[in-house]
Amino acid sequence: MDDIMALSAQVGRALQEHGLMLATAESCTGGGVGQAITEIAGSSAWFDCGFITYSNSAKSALLGIPSALIERHGAVSEEVAAAMAEGALAHSHASIAVSTTGIAGPGGAVPGKPVGTVCFGWAMKGYTHTERLVFPGDRQAVRQQTVAHALVGLLRLLKREA
Repeated sequence: MDDIMALSAQVGRALQEHGLMLATAESCTGGGVGQAITEIAGSSAWFDCGFITYSNSAKSALLGIPSALIERHGAVSEEVAAAMAEGALAHSHASIAVSTTGIAGPGGAVPGKPVGTVCFGWAMKGYTHTERLVFPGDRQAVRQQTVAHALVGLLRLLKREA
């Protein structure tokens, strides 16, 4: 957890340096990225909002993701992760966003998507990057690794903007 706090603080400093506001769109982490961010005092200066869109209908209603996209690729896909990050930008005052969607377990695995599969999206200014990883461990371990990787990805994107 100390690593996540350190990463959150780094993200906050980088966002402030760039004058950017962050939004999150989370499924498997259930708000864990937003919680990590708001553990940092002063985060209201660089964190706009978070969307916890656990169900497919919430992804569509709150982030504007077409249900056909979810049906075609599945909620745990890079395509949906990209749409979640882009939807968070479109439905907030943020200029950068991160999304998480995955299978934290212990159940929920489907062919080609084992427990621990997580898709990420990072978006800003017409640029979107996605990744798909498979994390080891139980539900808590998968979620913690997901939060940490989401923050690392934000730092990478912010360095790209420097």
